[in-house]
Amino acid sequence: MKRSSIAGDERMAVKISFRFNLLQSRIKVRLQTKIIVLVCGVVAVVLIVTGLLISRSMASQVRDSMGRQAMSVARFMAQSPLIIEGLTGVRDSADIQQYASINEKQANVQFIVVFDMNGVRKSHPNQELVGQIIAGGDERPALAGNEYLSEAHGTMGHSLRAFTPVYGPDGRQVGVVLVGILMQYVQDAVAHAQMILLVAMVVGMAVGTLGALLLARETKGVLFGLEPAVIAKQLEERSVMLQSVREGIMAIDRNGTITLLNEEGKRLLRLGGAGVNPLGRPVNEFVPDNGLMEVIHSGKVELNREQEIFGVSVLVNQIPLMVNGKIVGAMTTFRDKTEVKQLAEELTGVRDYVDALRSQAHEFMNRLHVILGLVQLEEYDLLSSYIQRIASDHQAEVSYVGRLIRNPVLAGFVLSKLSLARERNIVMQLSDDSFLPEARQEDITHKLVTIIGNLIENAFDAVANSPRREVGLTLKYKAGRLSIEVRDTGPGISPELSERIFEMGVSNKADERGFGLYLVKLNVDSMAGQISFARTEDQQTVFRISVPYESGGELG
Repeated sequence: MKRSSIAGDERMAVKISFRFNLLQSRIKVRLQTKIIVLVCGVVAVVLIVTGLLISRSMASQVRDSMGRQAMSVARFMAQSPLIIEGLTGVRDSADIQQYASINEKQANVQFIVVFDMNGVRKSHPNQELVGQIIAGGDERPALAGNEYLSEAHGTMGHSLRAFTPVYGPDGRQVGVVLVGILMQYVQDAVAHAQMILLVAMVVGMAVGTLGALLLARETKGVLFGLEPAVIAKQLEERSVMLQSVREGIMAIDRNGTITLLNEEGKRLLRLGGAGVNPLGRPVNEFVPDNGLMEVIHSGKVELNREQEIFGVSVLVNQIPLMVNGKIVGAMTTFRDKTEVKQLAEELTGVRDYVDALRSQAHEFMNRLHVILGLVQLEEYDLLSSYIQRIASDHQAEVSYVGRLIRNPVLAGFVLSKLSLARERNIVMQLSDDSFLPEARQEDITHKLVTIIGNLIENAFDAVANSPRREVGLTLKYKAGRLSIEVRDTGPGISPELSERIFEMGVSNKADERGFGLYLVKLNVDSMAGQISFARTEDQQTVFRISVPYESGGELG
């Protein structure tokens, strides 16, 4: 078997070496150079495409802007009293020519033409055309009272023309003002704007190139100066290491999606019934109640947590994954701990047994001291009476407990707790209506010792400082189920802890406590039982547990 493992490792090493050499042979250009070329190419393409789109948009915007300028001048001229009076005959129409010439220069337009309702020009940059019919063919809507922009070829050439009707004092249209800008000027303005855009593109290209250089240098630093081939080789090595670990390793992202799972983890999930590849799927589909999302939200590490994955008992360690100080996911390691868990449960029971024997030994030591004192005092009559009373009380207690609890291990355990209660000056009672037959399965006894032992110890701690120091235990068996009830006269459970009392580390007591009820809940859940607690009207805290229990003896 060792030779097979060594041979497998050698084949894996040869495979890694082959892939590394293959990648090395393919890569002739350094990563830094590739990044610079790629980024510069992308920046160039983006700038060219963006420039073309903006250039088109800019031409349209320049045309609209100059059109608005011409229309503004036309409206101003149309509202001029001089123009209105010249068209209505109040003043000499020759004044219109002079007024239009002055405003052409001030408004920076190529021509202002005023014509009457017959289309006869009253002004024109070329005075020889004054008195002639307007040219262009686009004036008819203006004579009908419409205001608009158009492009036409007139006496001045191809131009952008703004038409605005002129109205007399009585509201009748008396003429039209035409303001024109030659398209050559429009094209010159567009070319100027495009030149500015070209300069901006050149600057952007220079900035993009500089950014590419900085990005390449930063990337090289982040990768510790390693080329992709070297990174691929190290990734393969770490993959082999990951798969060789005998613990299941699983990582999830912030959304709870499984991003990494080694072969051992897949094997354990298959034991739990996972029939599909878990990678890329929600972790809750395979590991319900895993607690990984809580680790992501809280950032706290959880170590040595017992959990069941579809019946497979595992021990898990869960840690958050941090990148640049931010939690990006969580990782868990888990291993099949069925045997270890069984051993832990047995050890937990043994610890309770040891505590029970210690309390009984302490009680009998005290009695021996009394007997020794009576012997030294030669009070033989009192000694005889004391021994008879002890024997009688002990026999009565043993007979009482043995009659109600037929399981000898649990009977002895309860007797030891009764002795411990007397040692601590606590009144503990086993109710008269209790009855527990022998168990068909022996392993359930250890779990019951853990459950009952922790509940009674918690009850003893609860009444330690109470005026009434009373603890009650009731065990009832009926129809294949065992009901356990532990009562105490302590102060009860604080409201802020009542929702979390069964969690590990949660306790009303001092630090480093809070494992008793957690173990109780763990064992009750493993037996498919239920647990609850309440505060009664007579100010007692009662824990009630119901678990399946198969009787192995007579019930009479």
